[in-house]
Amino acid sequence: MAESGGKRIAILGAGNIGSAIAKGLVAAGIAPSGQITLTRRNAESLAALRSEGFDVTADNTTAVRSSDLIFLAVTPQQLNALLAEISQSVDSRRHTVVSIVSGATIAQIRKRLGNEVVVIRAMPNTAIAIRQSMTCLSTDRDDRESLSLVRKLFDALGRTLVVEEGLMVPATALCACGIAFFLRAIRAASQGGIEIGFHAGDALLMAAQTARGAASLLVEGGNHPEGEVDRVTTPQGCTITGLNQMEHHGFSSALIKGIVTSAEKAAVLYAPKPGPAGTDARTDD
Repeated sequence: MAESGGKRIAILGAGNIGSAIAKGLVAAGIAPSGQITLTRRNAESLAALRSEGFDVTADNTTAVRSSDLIFLAVTPQQLNALLAEISQSVDSRRHTVVSIVSGATIAQIRKRLGNEVVVIRAMPNTAIAIRQSMTCLSTDRDDRESLSLVRKLFDALGRTLVVEEGLMVPATALCACGIAFFLRAIRAASQGGIEIGFHAGDALLMAAQTARGAASLLVEGGNHPEGEVDRVTTPQGCTITGLNQMEHHGFSSALIKGIVTSAEKAAVLYAPKPGPAGTDARTDD
């Protein structure tokens, strides 16, 4: 039996991150591709995934009715329309809903699907496709069975951390947006490598593998970054000279500011505006 316990999975909105989750679940042996339904308004854009055995459709309602675990993987602007479409098909006695929609709270989702529905928020990143994601999870109810199941799925796709729901927007900036920040840093390092004499492909390999090694020292060794920095800096050495030059140009402060700014933006991606008599007047355009 698959690690998902035989539960059928629907990923509603199989764009980049939704497709990455699907591929990761299969690669990890969580579920066979035939046990996963992927939806997108233009289902033909998922033809390559259909050829890999995934069930592909543009019909979200049918996907929900035939599944047990439902991933909401649309953009914040598309969420309300999706929830309205599937609300009559979600069964609180059967379904667990996992939302990876930035900024949308559990209460806002449950308001549209029903108060008894189990909703868990998750914030992975695109490295989930190669089982190297950092995924934060949050729930507002003491439903240990559902949280345990969802955490088990994401643990097979990288590392997980359960946080308070109020920290899910910051998690978006640090983990989901953060992967782009680190990729840009690797790209910059490779460009420096080119300038000092390496061919582009070699420079990128060297920069990427060096970054992987640095991360592994922290994740696997449990060490602090500055402790590892101290190991490679010597008095009047080339490493400290380069580090200080970067800091003079704002390396750390720029990265910190970028994360803070992304968190501020993530907080308003899904922000329903109050209408008459306190109703939610948000549109889905």
